[in-house]
Amino acid sequence: MRDGGGTLPNLPLPEVTVTERRSPTIRRRRLGAELRRRREAAGVTIETVAERLECSASKISRIETGHTSATPRDVRDMLGIYGVSTDESEELVQIAREARQKGWWHPYSTVLTGAYVGLEQAANSVRAYEQQVVPGLLQTEEYAKAMIRAARPDITADEVERRVRVRLNRQSLLTQDDPIDLWVVLDEAVLSRPVGGDAVMRAQLSRLVEAAELPNVTLQVLTFEAGAHAGMDGTFAILDFPEAGDPDVVYAENATGGLFLEKSEELRKYVFIFDHIRAAALRPEESVAVIGKLAKEPLWKSRPRGSAWT
Repeated sequence: MRDGGGTLPNLPLPEVTVTERRSPTIRRRRLGAELRRRREAAGVTIETVAERLECSASKISRIETGHTSATPRDVRDMLGIYGVSTDESEELVQIAREARQKGWWHPYSTVLTGAYVGLEQAANSVRAYEQQVVPGLLQTEEYAKAMIRAARPDITADEVERRVRVRLNRQSLLTQDDPIDLWVVLDEAVLSRPVGGDAVMRAQLSRLVEAAELPNVTLQVLTFEAGAHAGMDGTFAILDFPEAGDPDVVYAENATGGLFLEKSEELRKYVFIFDHIRAAALRPEESVAVIGKLAKEPLWKSRPRGSAWT
């Protein structure tokens, strides 16, 4: 998936290797769900909590949805209102402390939307459909640079480099000791457009073939011959997590960043769509063979540059 945007000062950023799967984003999300469950069990309204804590109801709502961090003191006060025992309270207060820690991506927060990266960091698996570009976890450095420059002509060269650095750092999720499982269906259009030119795109296709050799990576190609299909509404990713208390989430991408969907009916819809897309796509072994062939005999070479359709 692509990354969100922003502006930034011209400060150096550290080189980062992602070796730890613990994510403050997922802890914040888990804490919010637990706080909401305890409040509802106690029969207390958000408005009542806000009044007792002398804050806005929107703050309590954002804490419960995982969009805002809660201080340990806030958590203690909220659980006190709900009548939660001291032992249970301290366990959730500790989660609150962990949720306020900085993820590895924090220095890059000015050039990306950290929510997706934080969820990806903690995910057990990602199932994704991509219509236009190679997903960030599989991009080469030169492909990423070319793609970002074309998609964001309004940003500086420094910002491009920072966005590329984030993508390269994320890729260690595929090869570390506890790797993420990645299943991607690529529309044939992704393989047909020479992002960055001939040499860059050939290298990118070769990179896809190499990635498909990893036991935790599955690639499929949805060919043009498949015609209309279930994924025509757009690119998305389904993330699931190892803990039962962390519900799956869908990230549906758009030009302004993306939308996170967590309702059970929304999740079921996207799982249904993904299952239909992968059923319509070439089998993984066929897909890798096609990608390897395109790396040697690319489609864009079969049509003269600048020729018009007749």
